[in-house]
Amino acid sequence: MKRQKNLWQTPAVLAVLAVFFAVLFYTDNKYESPPPYGESGVIKISRQDLRRAGPVFLIDGWLLTDGRVTDKPTYIGEFSNLQRGDRLRPPHGKARYRLTLRYSGEPVTVAVDFPELSLWYKILLNETPLASGKGNGHITFLMTPGDHVLTVETLSVSGYYSGMYFPPALGTEETLSRIDNVRILAGALAFLLPLALAAFTFFLWRAGGDLSRCFGRLCCFYALYMFRCFVYLFSLRIMHCWFLLQGLALYGLCYSVVRLTCLACGSGGRVWKYMRGALLLLPAVLTVLALLIPLFPPAVFLHGRLTDLYYVLTFVCTVFFTAKNTASEEWESRYALAGGAVFGAGLILNLFFANRFEPIRFFWQFEWCGLFLVLLFGAMMAARNRRILRENDALTHHLEEQVKKRTEEAALLYEERRAFFSDMAHDLKAPVFATQSFIEAIRRRAGADTKLRGYLDQAEARQREMARRLQGLSALNALDRIKEERVKISVSQFLSELYEFHHGETEVQAVYFAVEPPGRELFLSAQPEKLHLLFENLIYNALKATPRGGSITVSAEQEGGRVRIAVEDTGCGIAPEELPHIFERFYVGEKNRESGTGLGLYIVRSIVTEMGGTIDVCSAAGEGTKFVMEFPPAD
Repeated sequence: MKRQKNLWQTPAVLAVLAVFFAVLFYTDNKYESPPPYGESGVIKISRQDLRRAGPVFLIDGWLLTDGRVTDKPTYIGEFSNLQRGDRLRPPHGKARYRLTLRYSGEPVTVAVDFPELSLWYKILLNETPLASGKGNGHITFLMTPGDHVLTVETLSVSGYYSGMYFPPALGTEETLSRIDNVRILAGALAFLLPLALAAFTFFLWRAGGDLSRCFGRLCCFYALYMFRCFVYLFSLRIMHCWFLLQGLALYGLCYSVVRLTCLACGSGGRVWKYMRGALLLLPAVLTVLALLIPLFPPAVFLHGRLTDLYYVLTFVCTVFFTAKNTASEEWESRYALAGGAVFGAGLILNLFFANRFEPIRFFWQFEWCGLFLVLLFGAMMAARNRRILRENDALTHHLEEQVKKRTEEAALLYEERRAFFSDMAHDLKAPVFATQSFIEAIRRRAGADTKLRGYLDQAEARQREMARRLQGLSALNALDRIKEERVKISVSQFLSELYEFHHGETEVQAVYFAVEPPGRELFLSAQPEKLHLLFENLIYNALKATPRGGSITVSAEQEGGRVRIAVEDTGCGIAPEELPHIFERFYVGEKNRESGTGLGLYIVRSIVTEMGGTIDVCSAAGEGTKFVMEFPPAD
């Protein structure tokens, strides 16, 4: 069903385009404007002609004089250049166009617009110069009853076009200003809209891949092509080479359309490689020919024929990929088919309606097709982005569900593990400690049996290790049971509570205990019970290692935006070979083999890490130990 819908889409698009361009041909075409028409160098104009809504287009009746002919009757647009069909003649040079305006009616001020004249022009009325320059020409004068001889002199030295190729418009200033304003507004929109789409697409180039990059290039080439109206309107310096730049923009536009169609079809491979070579080679040849036109007259004919060939080639490539796309299930297929239809219609109109259509207010037919292509592929990119966003939302929602599910499973597993170790520690405690009683009983009956006593010593050592591990498991279970919320804790107040809680124990052992609060108020975000457990482990370890007369100091300060707390003692220190292992789980130093669980410093590091902090130790045997912790401050 989807494939059949795609096949019906192309005729529908062509039908809409046919109706649109038929209306455009009869409503916005200089060559379909109503009379008066000029003949034999004279055009008769009445006051009624100047009162109508549109201007009078001075198309027919001109007399042309150049290096080969004198007062040759012609109409504006009949010849694109001064070769006039003779391929060996130079296409450039001086030309003179003359038309007599025979007016009947009361005097009225009128204006004449001359669009896109050659590189240089001079406009005269009754042999009196009224304007000169480059680009668009404009004159204003008082039209009185009688004859007024309008003369246009041109000089061209480069480019494909020469002389006066676009028909002038005569009317009141109000009439011409209204048309000019519409033309400038339409040109500005056709220039700025693709640039805006290109700028928007620029942010998708990295994530969007070739399709986004190609659409961005399409917009840029079309915007450059539509910059034409501003080049001649403001007589920009690039006008002398604008023919070349506009040609490059057109070639880039055609190439981008074919490439976009190829990508939308999901096609490519070897076929695209060959087509790409031809699509790049012909523009290179056309550019060389454009540069040779002033030096080699036949280059004009070759350039025109090869340009038509390039249009046909790009049309064939587009048809090829869209034909392949009819069997594709890709969602972009509907846009690719419609784009191929629009592009083909533009090329056909450009080839078969030369010298029969020139817009009054808006765009040439091929420019309309280019704008439709930009909007069409823009709609494709918007639909593509919406689809990607929907897929991302669905994927994000799926991931959130999976993460939630896995988190719940992990939490359940963690609770089961904690309950298992808690039960195991509780159930093994009685048998392990009962084993010590049995060992003591057997030792009393062993008497002088040296071998048996050796076995009992080994069993007792294993029993003490088991008891130490059970004690550690109990400590870990106690840590896991702390579920209180984090709160904002004042460091100064916490150190004061720490002193009140521990200074009695230190005094009994004749160890000096001191706290040094920070110079300014600092705060931590922590669970109070875990924070007390952290420092309790550090202070008890320091108390065991510090001899009578020694000292333990807890200090706090702010350093580099973090809260730094240090616990320093003057005890026996830690051996260098033990220092790298002290935070490992169940690691016990040589001096604590009998009483240590190997979990105190492991719990300390776990709590510090959970708070987002770091812990370092500095120690040397016989010189004391210093633990330094850094925490992020509370908001």
